[in-house]
Amino acid sequence: MELGEPDSSGRRKPVPIRESEYELKIDMAVIAIGNGSNPIIQKTTPDLQYTRWGNIIVDEATMKTSKEGVFAGGDIVSGGATVILAMGAGKKAASAINDFLTSGSI
Repeated sequence: MELGEPDSSGRRKPVPIRESEYELKIDMAVIAIGNGSNPIIQKTTPDLQYTRWGNIIVDEATMKTSKEGVFAGGDIVSGGATVILAMGAGKKAASAINDFLTSGSI
């Protein structure tokens, strides 16, 4: 998608970019909706460390969890909070993930 030309109000609508679609093979997709922790996560991933409220514990500088190669941020870490905080966590995690993938460790 890209922003099209402004309409009469000055607002630009997103428009599709022709032939820009691609497929990405992945092992897992985590659907992140809501603002509470899902109890299924604790039952299926016991090697993650959690707070007493069920949120995932991370290294605040890297967003790295106790499970090798797993990073987390947003409401599952902080509890219900702002999008700005989640975006900041995503930025930290992205940098740490890049370091992890390029060097094999953080």
